[in-house]
Amino acid sequence: MTARALARWGATAACALLLAACATPPTVAPAGVQQWNGRLALNVEGEASRSFSAGFELKGAPEQGELTLFNPLGGTLAVLDWAPGTATLRAEGKTRAFGSLDELAQQATGAPLPVASLFDWLQGKATAVAGWQADVSQVREGRLHARRTDPPPLADLRLVFER
Repeated sequence: MTARALARWGATAACALLLAACATPPTVAPAGVQQWNGRLALNVEGEASRSFSAGFELKGAPEQGELTLFNPLGGTLAVLDWAPGTATLRAEGKTRAFGSLDELAQQATGAPLPVASLFDWLQGKATAVAGWQADVSQVREGRLHARRTDPPPLADLRLVFER
């Protein structure tokens, strides 16, 4: 093997190691706990339109669960936790408590986001939510689209996920 070929091989191996170091290992949920990972994009229209995209990990159930949002580098942006009688938002080194999951989601995203219904939608169940239209036709391919049409503000939620 020539010095040039050896150098190329070494550079390729180093790149592969660097890329592997950036990868995050898959998380394994305990038996019976639902869990999804992927990317989400939320666009909220209105006076102050907001667009938001992040990696996510959703686990638990509508009654008790956790939604973690990640930046593109894998750092944690926020963690939304809920259980009967409690809902918290941990972000930027602070923890805030809310009276309900709906109130927490509203504060975190700027629109009433039906987090509890996401569990059904991600399983391909077209559970009706007032003001929302969920397209679950591509859930088997790892895609979900939901749109809030009433009342304002309008919101568009898109998820690409793995289960």
